[in-house]
Amino acid sequence: MNRGTITDIDFFSESLQEDIHLLVYLPANYSPLYKYSVLIASDGKDYFQLGRISRVVDEYLEQGDIENLIIVGVPYKSVEDRRQKYLPNGEKHEAYLRFLAHELVPYIDEHYSTYQMGMGRALIGDSQAATVSLLAAIQYPNIFGKVLMQSPLVNDNVLEKVQQVQDVHAFSIYHVIGTKEHEVVTMDKSIKDFLTPNRALHELIVNKGFSTFYDEFEGNHSWKFWQPDLKRVIKQNFSL
Repeated sequence: MNRGTITDIDFFSESLQEDIHLLVYLPANYSPLYKYSVLIASDGKDYFQLGRISRVVDEYLEQGDIENLIIVGVPYKSVEDRRQKYLPNGEKHEAYLRFLAHELVPYIDEHYSTYQMGMGRALIGDSQAATVSLLAAIQYPNIFGKVLMQSPLVNDNVLEKVQQVQDVHAFSIYHVIGTKEHEVVTMDKSIKDFLTPNRALHELIVNKGFSTFYDEFEGNHSWKFWQPDLKRVIKQNFSL
């Protein structure tokens, strides 16, 4: 099987005033003669290492099942860094959203052969990274056309931001949650119910009229279940 390449890039963010480490996957067939869709993954290192997302894409591209795709992973630096950037009340949250929309996207468009439009860009994340992916699309609906969420952390703040969305046709939503996620031990050792708020989020998404796919898998809040789900995520959202 032809395998794509993963390159490490250090990128200075003016919004965040810090160096950001990027992992950029280019498929084996990459050529500036073609156009590529872009998938931006918060929790980027986890998606490559635990999710093995590049192998999933390699396999589908080899079979001719999906469109040309570049993946850009944005790893978090620590548990605290992740919380500050991904959660709505985090100190670096707004700056991280600006970084995604106004720094990372222009950088990708400048250095790679992309479609340079919202429907050619998707955001993916698990847990808190899924939350920030949704919030980025809400804030910048013309820049991101797809949100792919695996077990997002949902609270009243998130529900309120979804409720306020005006243009529900600006982006589509892929949304999964595990039926055993009613007692999730979070990184700060507290126990949270993810399932009930996710069901409320789904109901709100449907009532608002978003284009959405929703499923509840038999499992808990872990990569044991998110990793196999990635095959459906990629096939469903990037199929030819």
